[in-house]
Amino acid sequence: MSETTATGTTASVEGRVRGRRAEIALWSLQIVLALFYGIASALPKLIAHPSAVESFDTIGWGSAAMYLIGALELAGAVVLLVPVLSSVAAVALSALMVGAFIVQLTSFDGENAATPLILMVPLILIAWARRHRTAELARLLPRRA
Repeated sequence: MSETTATGTTASVEGRVRGRRAEIALWSLQIVLALFYGIASALPKLIAHPSAVESFDTIGWGSAAMYLIGALELAGAVVLLVPVLSSVAAVALSALMVGAFIVQLTSFDGENAATPLILMVPLILIAWARRHRTAELARLLPRRA
């Protein structure tokens, strides 16, 4: 009987250690993605860097769309670090990446089209791993009769 208890306790401790490592890895991934979206993706759009201006001119969307997408990316980056909103942010950023993929295919002949798809992989992982946070968010919202 004590062997079963000892084995159960050992498995429980190992499970907690593995869970803690997974949580650290997930938060690290969220931080790296937030930095990427905030600095490498949103900032050039928000400061109207020549490369971003040229890209949006090529698409034909102009500066208003550039600023809007930059603001959405920055908001997604910030909200990705808010625990109760992290899953929602990952889904929203994934939706932006679907749009980016379509634009890459249609306006840039597929050049760099894989980049948004690659970025969607960790975003989908975060959305799935943090899905319980969406349930928490739903409980926080007021109910209307």
